[in-house]
This record gives sequence, structure tokens and C-alpha cells, in this order.
Amino acid sequence: MSAEWIWIDTLVRGGHTLRSVRLRNETGMVAEEQLGVPACEGDLVLGTVFPAFGNAHSHVFHRLLRGRTHADGGTFWSWREKMYALAGSLTPPAFESIAAASFTEMVASGWGAVGEFHYVHHRVDGAPYPDHDMELALARAAATAGIRLTLLDTCYLTGSIGKGLAPEQLRFGDGGAARWLERWFRLRERFADEYPELVLGAAIHSVRAVPATAIAEIARALPAEVPLHIHLSEQVAENEQSLAAYGRTPTAVLAEAGALSGRLSVVHATHLSDGDIVLLGEAGVHAVFCPTTEADLGDGLGPASELFAAGARLAVGSDQNAVLDPLLELRGLEAGERLRSQTRGRFSPEQLLDIGTRVGYSSLGLQAPGLIGGLCDLVEVDAASVRTAGSLPEQLLLTGTASDVIRTIVAGRVVYERSRDSARLSKAAVDLARFAADPAAMAEENS
Repeated sequence: MSAEWIWIDTLVRGGHTLRSVRLRNETGMVAEEQLGVPACEGDLVLGTVFPAFGNAHSHVFHRLLRGRTHADGGTFWSWREKMYALAGSLTPPAFESIAAASFTEMVASGWGAVGEFHYVHHRVDGAPYPDHDMELALARAAATAGIRLTLLDTCYLTGSIGKGLAPEQLRFGDGGAARWLERWFRLRERFADEYPELVLGAAIHSVRAVPATAIAEIARALPAEVPLHIHLSEQVAENEQSLAAYGRTPTAVLAEAGALSGRLSVVHATHLSDGDIVLLGEAGVHAVFCPTTEADLGDGLGPASELFAAGARLAVGSDQNAVLDPLLELRGLEAGERLRSQTRGRFSPEQLLDIGTRVGYSSLGLQAPGLIGGLCDLVEVDAASVRTAGSLPEQLLLTGTASDVIRTIVAGRVVYERSRDSARLSKAAVDLARFAADPAAMAEENS
């Protein structure tokens, strides 16, 4: 049940620390705000609160690889082989269980919304499921967990530039941009009545996986309000392939295809030229950094401050979900900048909070959380834990972790409460451990 009124002792928002705040929730939106007032009977009473965090990039099934890929060393490309093997094991019922467990971990960590970059569309041999089975599995899982879902249905057509899909990639592909678009529009109709709060976005996997002509076709055909995401220059090899095939960087390919605009989110953006940064900044794109994944996979440190200065809007995501903690993603973003520059305070606490909340939601096609006229999505944190004790409220995101989340509220409804949800988290842990230890069990999972 949603709370009509929420009273907050300390609200950290927009560079201000506000005391004794009452918010009125109306159909999941903040309809009214009162400052400096006492709580009233029936209010949901909270302590120290941030707007909820927006996870702008997730591959939910990668969660099963957590803690299982470190012994062999290697690179992103060797890690990818393990990921492909896992993708080949997924069935719709197992996918739903894995997603529900991972989304539950997300709300327990303070994420109120997630963008699921989804490309496991079909059966292993590439044959379609009868009724968008994998996509519906994600929608049900998000509803079970209570998280807002922007489903970024992903076009994935080639194994690399000029090469067909490998056998392990067949279930990702639709055969061409036109066929992918047909499926995307059918999916939008399918979701319209059953999941009206779900945002159906779109994604182009990468310049490696979608030809330039198909990128242009997709950019023209998608409605202007639809959020569009793409992996961009995560690896040096992607840039080399693009230069060899097109004579241009991946960013320049997107520019020529008409894909650069404010609705575009470029994920990783690690290996950019100076010209790329100018193009992305002028277009006002969202640049989604995933610091824990980029560190885990050895991707490198992207030019976050340069993109920000050029006009790009920064957001963060959990990507492979080796870590699910918005505070650690934001600290990782700042730490990377400090390591690159040997200077502290590259992004202020106010800027980091904006990156993690308002801009993350914007990347997902969602209104800002925690503001009048915005979404009633909030996260309450423990300001007196062994990690956070003594911290200034506005700097808690630089000292706390997901372990300090007390409650997560989405659309005015408590979707996670630390004091009562231990059994729910235990079930999620059991499901994740079972499938991680025995991927073959996915084939046995039934609905």
C-alpha cells in the first residue's frame, strides 16, 4: 500500500539539506511539499533520505558470474566467453527467477529504477519464443521486486563489423533492423495494457554489433520520446574495428547515422578521442559510467570530467552486477577521476547525488525522483552506522554503502525495508546460488 504522506527528518536533495519535510504522494508522484512541519498521525516517518538512485545500465543475468571469474585472469574478451556460455543456458522461467532475485538486491541497495539492457530475446537456435517470453519474464520480475523498469530492448545483428553472428550469439539477433523494429513495436503493444508503468526503451548493442546503415534506420524509426542506449568505445578493439571499416570512430559513426541526441545514452565511453568528446557534449547525451564493472573487467578509466565539461550528462549503472551498490558506483566515479588527475573533489557531493538520482532517471526516460511534480521514489539511509557515524548528511553517499539502506520507496510504496525483508533476501540468495553453481538447472526450471 502506498503512503499518502511521508514525513522526513532530513532530506538531502539538490544541494540542500532540508529538515522536517512532509511530502504528499498522489498516484506515485510528489504532489505537495511542506517544510519545517511536524509529522502527523498516519504519516510514513523516515530519518535521513535521498531521492532514489537510478541504475542506468544493467545486464541482470550477469549477476550469476559474480565471484566466479577471477581465478583465470584474462581480459574482457575472455570474460565474455564465460558470459556467452551462461546466456546459452537461460530459459524464460529461470531468467525470471534470476531477474527477480537481482532486482530484489537492487531495491535493497537503494536503486529505485533500472535500465535493463536486454538482448537474450530468442531460443538458443535463434527461433522466436511464442509471446515475447524473455521480455515478459523481466517485466514480471521487476513487478515482483518493486523496482521501476525501463526495458532497453536491444538490437544485436552481427558478431563484429562485417561478420555474422557466432553460434553462441544466435539468440540475440533478429536478422535485420527492420525485423527488430517490427518486434519492438509488437512488444510495445504487448506491454501497453498489462505493464503500463514499464518504460519500453531501445538499445543498439554497439557499433560492432549493428551496422551503420541499421543504426541510421533505427534512429529514424523509433519515436522521439523513446530512450535509446548503446555501448560505446568500451574497448580499444572496438575503435580499431570501426576505424578500419568506416574510417571513423564509433562516436563519429553515430553522428553520421543521426543517432546523437539528448535521448541517447552512451555506456562506458571509455576510449574517446577529443573530437568524440566534443560531439557527445554538443549533443547533450547521457554518458553512463559503470565504475565497478569497468574496474572488474579492466576496461580503463573514461574521461568523465571532460565529458561533463563538454555538456554530456553523467549517470551510473551496475552493468554486470558484480557489485550492486549505487554509493560505490558514485564513489568509483569520483575515485577514478582522482586517480586520473591526482586531485580530490573532482565532482562535488551535490553533483554526485544528481548523477546518481535525477540524471540516472532521465537516462531511463523517467521524471526526477523526490521533487514536487516528480516521482515519489526515495531511499532512507542509516546516518549513524559504524560506516556513516559523524558524516555530514550531504556527504553520506561518500561514506555509506548499500548495507546502510533502511528503506527504498517507489511510487510512495515501501518496496524494501531492512527490518522485515531478511527472508525475502535469503530466498533471492538461494536462487542466485543455485543457478550460479549449476547453470544446467536453468533448463529444468519450470513455471
